[in-house]
Amino acid sequence: MEEEGWYVDPYGVHEARWISAGTPTALVRDGDVESQDPPPSAPSVGQLAELLETVPTKTDNLLRGDDADSKTFDPDSEEEAVWNVFGESSGGD
Repeated sequence: MEEEGWYVDPYGVHEARWISAGTPTALVRDGDVESQDPPPSAPSVGQLAELLETVPTKTDNLLRGDDADSKTFDPDSEEEAVWNVFGESSGGD
């Protein structure tokens, strides 16, 4: 099977590059930022090194995209939370 997924950028330009069917693509990642950068025209050097995805250790504050539909939004409690954090420095009335 040919490689598929995030690998250490074989060109050394970015931290990671998406490999599809064993071929480097333009999709790159530096830290948490993904962008597009076409692979250089020169061939890559060495073996592909697969990146292991890191899983956050603290997940109690993470929501799935479809979780938002199940939560009720209370603007009053949201405003209160902002005041609790920033107080009068937030420029309120």
